Amino acid sequence: MKCFFVSDLHGKIDRYEKLLDQITNDTPGVLFIGGDILPNFHTIVDYEYSDFILDYLIPKFQNLKSQLKEKYPKVFIILGNDDPKIEESKIIQGQKKCLWEYIHNKKVEFNDYVIYGYANIPPTPFLLKDWERYDVSRYVDPGCIHPTEGKRTIEEKEDIEYATIYNDLQVLTGNNNLEKSVFLFHSPPYKTKLDRADLDGQIIDHVPLDVHVGSIAIQRFIKERQPLLTLHGHIHESSRITGNWNDKSINTFMFSAAYEFPKLAIVKFDLNNLDNAERLIL
Repeated sequence: MKCFFVSDLHGKIDRYEKLLDQITNDTPGVLFIGGDILPNFHTIVDYEYSDFILDYLIPKFQNLKSQLKEKYPKVFIILGNDDPKIEESKIIQGQKKCLWEYIHNKKVEFNDYVIYGYANIPPTPFLLKDWERYDVSRYVDPGCIHPTEGKRTIEEKEDIEYATIYNDLQVLTGNNNLEKSVFLFHSPPYKTKLDRADLDGQIIDHVPLDVHVGSIAIQRFIKERQPLLTLHGHIHESSRITGNWNDKSINTFMFSAAYEFPKLAIVKFDLNNLDNAERLIL
């Protein structure tokens, strides 16, 4: 089963056009999109599209589906920390048009596999908090802003002060067997080859910053539950610093499609042969 995985396209039209061309020419069975898909929330977008999802993304995928017909891939999508949650309803509109399946905090059975989606990340220095949660406790790294502070584009229904990524993952998966599961995350796991930030030598309040900025909760979850495959993004520079876009935790394969440079990274893999996964830079 040929799969493509992309993440952190950040509304860059050239990246989307390359992705659509690659899908047309190589026709994967599944496409995973791992968040941070929209133009930067804090900048003026110099596009001909007044609404990126409604005017560009949905029409482009509709055209792709019309073109590929029965070869159109199954698409699983989540949003990321740079994607305002107020845009979520438009992604759901795309799901209603059968263009993709929006799977944040959801479980979907697909062929012989079970697909889970989870978009939330640990606290960051950034102000937009729509997709941030405390990780395993209410501790926040130096320089980061608490999830209870900052800005949100919607009013949260749950108690953010006591919500954690760790608890969310327990509720999402319960006692399920994860031997043939795929997790579409936005955050990478902590202290791996996928979460290395360019923070060397930086100090705040006399405290050196941790150069690993992934999720401790996701790291522990992977180690304890051993899903088949986890997909990640978020930390663009990690592969440059570590020289790796993939890692492994006992039996779990971990891939990242985040990429620092102005090109598109596509991770291509077969769910039945993950050892031969490759990253294509376009």
